[in-house]
Amino acid sequence: MIKNYLVLFLKGIAIGAANVIPGVSGGTIALISGIFEKLINSLKSIDATAIAFLFKGRFKSFSEHINLYFLLSVFAGVFISIISFAKIFDFLFCNYPVYVWSYFFGLILASVYFVGKTINRLSLPVVISFIGGSLAAVVITYLSPASPNDHVFYLFLCGIVAVCSMILPGLSGSFVLILMGNYELVFIEAVNNMDMKILLPVVIGAVFGLIAFSHVLSWILKKYKDQTLSLLTGFILGSLATLWPWKETVYKTNSVGEILLKKDGSMVIQAYERYMPDNFSTEVLIAVALMLAGILSIGLLEKIALKTK
Repeated sequence: MIKNYLVLFLKGIAIGAANVIPGVSGGTIALISGIFEKLINSLKSIDATAIAFLFKGRFKSFSEHINLYFLLSVFAGVFISIISFAKIFDFLFCNYPVYVWSYFFGLILASVYFVGKTINRLSLPVVISFIGGSLAAVVITYLSPASPNDHVFYLFLCGIVAVCSMILPGLSGSFVLILMGNYELVFIEAVNNMDMKILLPVVIGAVFGLIAFSHVLSWILKKYKDQTLSLLTGFILGSLATLWPWKETVYKTNSVGEILLKKDGSMVIQAYERYMPDNFSTEVLIAVALMLAGILSIGLLEKIALKTK
């Protein structure tokens, strides 16, 4: 029993780490590690019945109804992972961005196969869902980021939107926060400094969004499982455009070509220009090796998930 909870805790760590990386979805990790549907259904169980059990003091019934120990194991891993990896990824992105993107590019590339193979029957709606998911993810990739905003309601909204995209495989909550302008504010500055003025509205929005969205997603999975999995596989494939390792940052400029600055003096990102490396340098070879490591990591996760089943 303890071993099972430890495995769930480790899967939570992997989900949390993925959520910190722009372009990587924690939902993808949950799906390929075999806990996605159970996670969604457990969250969906936090309803009026669960609240009634809690107020009546029937804690055992409450625990069994919402699968409490499962949720605690996973989210303990997610929480610890986000707190720990925020500093690590801040350092890695500053010093080794190509290597980080390469590893996660391989990770997500392999996920396309492992998530896609869970589709039971191929049909026209399934194919259309896959194409639609791919196109949607690519379009989101090329949207321009907004400016940072620390208004309480906007932070609450960021929490709702980010957590919904976090549990959707292929749609990165971190990347959505970049588009909303608040990734650095929330995941880097606020997490590293434990700034509760920023974190509290985001967490409240995330909890609200997580419970509400899990009901919708659970219903869709029951009614249209193959189409939903196909759409999510498309999301994952389309998100590869975000993760391409070789890209240059394009900063916003004014009418005379001067780079615009934020209040804190940092430059405002407008988009990324992707390119192919023109030679097989040491950096390129290491990047390719890390892509392969990412692919192998997913294979390992798949094996662990099958053994757990």
